[in-house]
Amino acid sequence: MALIRLFVIAFIVLSIVYISVSLYSRAVRRDKLGREWDEDIREGDRAAFVKAGLKEYDGSLRRKLILGVYVIPAVIVATIIYVVNYW
Repeated sequence: MALIRLFVIAFIVLSIVYISVSLYSRAVRRDKLGREWDEDIREGDRAAFVKAGLKEYDGSLRRKLILGVYVIPAVIVATIIYVVNYW
């Protein structure tokens, strides 16, 4: 029962961290696209340029690497449990 409680609490905390990191990364990308348009392009629709850039960002590797927020702590906890119980 304690293990299930640990998993539920860990999932909730990691979900909050994931959402925070994801929103922060998306905001940084949006700002970078806006600066790029302001400095280099300056013709056409700025909002469409940023929207297209964010659509490209959604399929990027960086977006997928943020899922490491779930994987890395799970691997660390599993390793600690293994080492403590079997070594």
